[in-house]
Amino acid sequence: MQYQYNEIEKNWQKYWAENKTFAAEDNSVKPKFYVLDMFPYPSGAGLHVGHPLGYIASDVYARYKRLCGFNVLHPMGYDSFGLPAEQYAIQTGQHPAITTKTNIEGGTDKDGNVIPGYRNQLDKIGFSFDWDREVRTSDPNYYKWTQWIFKQLFNSWYNKDADKAEKIETLIEKFKTEGNGNVNAVADDVEVFSAADWNSWSEEEQQQLLLNYRIAYLSDTWVNWCPALGTVLANDEIKDGVSERGGHPVEQKLMRQWSMRITAYAERLLSGLEGLDWTDSIKDIQRNWIGKSQGAAVHFDVDEHDEKIEVFTTRPDTIFGVSFMVLAPEHELVAKITTPEQKEKIEAYQKAASLKSERDRMSDVKTISGEFTGAYAVHPFTGDKVQVWIGDYVLAGYGTGAVMAVPCGDQRDWDFAKHFNIEIKNIFKDKDISEAAYAEKDAVIASSDFLNDLPVKKATKLAIYEIEQRGFGKGKTQYKLRNAVFSRQRYWGEPFPVYYKGDVPYLLDNDEVVELPEVDKYLPTEDGEPPLARATKDAWNVTCPGDRMEYNTMPGWAGSSWYFLRYMDPTNDNEFVAKEKVDYWKNVDLYIGGAEHATGHLLYSRFWTKFLYDLGYIPFEEPFQKMINQGMIQGNSALVYKDKESGKFLSKGKKEGLSTTYVHTDINFLEGDKLDLDKFRSWREEYKNAEFITEDNGDFIVGREVDKMSKSKYNVQTPDDLVEKYGADTLRCYEMFLGPLEQAKPWDTQGITGVNGFLKKLWRLVHDDNGFNISDEEPTKEELKSLHKTIKKVKEDIERFSFNTPVSTFMICVNELTALKCNKRAIISDLCIILSPYAPHIAEELWAKLGNTESISTAVFPKHNEEYLVESNHKYPVSFNGKMRFMLELPANMSKNDVEAAVMANAQTAKYLDGKTPKKVIVVPNKIVNFVV
Repeated sequence: MQYQYNEIEKNWQKYWAENKTFAAEDNSVKPKFYVLDMFPYPSGAGLHVGHPLGYIASDVYARYKRLCGFNVLHPMGYDSFGLPAEQYAIQTGQHPAITTKTNIEGGTDKDGNVIPGYRNQLDKIGFSFDWDREVRTSDPNYYKWTQWIFKQLFNSWYNKDADKAEKIETLIEKFKTEGNGNVNAVADDVEVFSAADWNSWSEEEQQQLLLNYRIAYLSDTWVNWCPALGTVLANDEIKDGVSERGGHPVEQKLMRQWSMRITAYAERLLSGLEGLDWTDSIKDIQRNWIGKSQGAAVHFDVDEHDEKIEVFTTRPDTIFGVSFMVLAPEHELVAKITTPEQKEKIEAYQKAASLKSERDRMSDVKTISGEFTGAYAVHPFTGDKVQVWIGDYVLAGYGTGAVMAVPCGDQRDWDFAKHFNIEIKNIFKDKDISEAAYAEKDAVIASSDFLNDLPVKKATKLAIYEIEQRGFGKGKTQYKLRNAVFSRQRYWGEPFPVYYKGDVPYLLDNDEVVELPEVDKYLPTEDGEPPLARATKDAWNVTCPGDRMEYNTMPGWAGSSWYFLRYMDPTNDNEFVAKEKVDYWKNVDLYIGGAEHATGHLLYSRFWTKFLYDLGYIPFEEPFQKMINQGMIQGNSALVYKDKESGKFLSKGKKEGLSTTYVHTDINFLEGDKLDLDKFRSWREEYKNAEFITEDNGDFIVGREVDKMSKSKYNVQTPDDLVEKYGADTLRCYEMFLGPLEQAKPWDTQGITGVNGFLKKLWRLVHDDNGFNISDEEPTKEELKSLHKTIKKVKEDIERFSFNTPVSTFMICVNELTALKCNKRAIISDLCIILSPYAPHIAEELWAKLGNTESISTAVFPKHNEEYLVESNHKYPVSFNGKMRFMLELPANMSKNDVEAAVMANAQTAKYLDGKTPKKVIVVPNKIVNFVV
């Protein structure tokens, strides 16, 4: 009886859906376990085999934990706001909601292309998702609560004394009764005011001032502006100076933007990493991104101006080595202090700098550029005048946007000074700085007045003390982390629940969702306003009580920052999650996803979680307790070589000595590395009459190149094709079998037939020509040993998240049972249970054939019995003076004396002793026997 995997898998997928087999119970008496995947953006291209890798691993673990008696929450949804759907809308006029729905559910796009649909593809692989909890971030029923969280952020401030966020009403009450003199908040620079001042101000003045304190606030911010996409981009959306999507130029622009005061949580985001079970590499990425540093804020007066330049330095010990200052080209003081003679050069430099992205400016250490403003700063200790320059390696949004340049101690400053012939003072005792800066912190300070002859640590402390005593600065802890821009000038995103009276933003009073209005085009307006400015007042589903609604939309990370909470209570119309449900499920126990989200989604999600904790909405501070980052499955591109001179296509073995180029071919035209020439010829018109030089045996062999899977390389392998050809269980086992989950690996189907063969062999164990064939005989010791060592190894490996090794363990077990001709019910039953996390369909089918009426997911993971693993006999190597002469098999439980007696009684021992009496007999039980003669 053949293994009809297609039919079996469809039947069980239908059974699971109809019976809601994987529905999680809220508030169960069972212990909870929350397994979550980073949810996907549903693109029209659908899934390729790299996408399910993490999903399969999480599904193995979710199924395993169910078998161990846990109430498992294992949901799936879609991060469904995104630029691709909007770009498609701009090109075709089709509403992004229609495109997104088709991409999820399947259908045909506006160009007539068949879209497989993410849901259909996921279902075919047999995941144990609780689909009743599905969320889509672009669903108004979901983003209603994203808007609600934004309202809480807008209506909160960060109290440094309490080290937590609090409702804005508590701050307003302080202002009413005592002003802001005693308020210790994370805020923008605000002048001190009294209660009388506050109470005398108009509502508009009060609201404008509160924006300096709110956690979600409006401010003028330097941003990465992409004119082609008509939107602001985050740093992680830019690669090599252009937009990651589309490769468009990006420039710096000062814009009125919504921002999030994530910097209030910098220290908590750092310290919280200690209790998380994440890899050190991801923790280090976050630590570096947050970038804690300690030093001093110092003010330099500007000569002949009333202005001061504030700098932050981690090396106040080097302050006597300052020989010039550098401001960011965008710094607000540049226009004020630049001399008329330098104005034209400065403005030209500012224009050039604005065309570079922040990331480019930070990473380009080779190009040295700058302009002298013509102005001078006054050294606060010496009174010396130092030149003030602008340079694009200083960023307006980082720190104060100004640096005190100490070329003897900083290589970038040294290079700048050398390039522009600026003095380099040496303040390090017995250190040569003629060829390069000395950046180590082990020098003794010299030529520095009261700091002379001090090591760095002591000099730093004394410098900060003197800076504070003399009143031109103070010691300070600073973070590289900057407040997060929270606006996008595009259509397909969450609308803000905000309206304006004049320039002042106000929240809509009720919790009614603000839905995206219809617009005539998905492009910015002619005067540069975001697409939502195209909507008429009556196109909005809410009444605007002010002059206009907010036209920006929220960024892509808004919906993904809290989605794990909505899975707990996805249909609640009254709150984002009910208290009893979040108290039961708490945070995610196992989170699986890509490491590329380390400084985006993972940081923002931690920030929002801590905020919601501060306000008492949830009982935990960290969203994801354990996280595994799966490696990328890379494409295995196929290269068809071509002789540059003759234009003929060359098989790989025929290209030696020739000047060649290559074209990519579709991997579906291959069998191994052999190209089907008929398919290649009919693929494109220009290949129809092409000439091919084959190997001597007539085969045409392609070259290979490991690359990212992409349509342009024709190396995309869809899971659908493999499920059709081999079955979902084969695909699941094979993806796990490829190697450790965390490692990147090239896709190669050459080993998939072996995995498919293992499942067929398992099927044949209990089937013959007449159908299902099971025995109720008692298992033998050998059969029990094979099963129980498999149970032990599989459990240990899954518990340590080593998902690849159990597959080979299953293969060994099935081979051993096949050799033993074992079809015993007691053996097959437990084997099906432990196999079910990996190959659930065949396990369910055999489980049902064994007479069970409930899904195998309700079974209990068996415990191994150590007694079955103990070897009954041991083969002793018997040596004479260290030379092994023969092997003797004896019972493993035989005592040391009995082993010696049995060996002495053996005929071969007498032969090798040759009548001599041994000086000593060494017996190591279950190891060796050695005669010293």
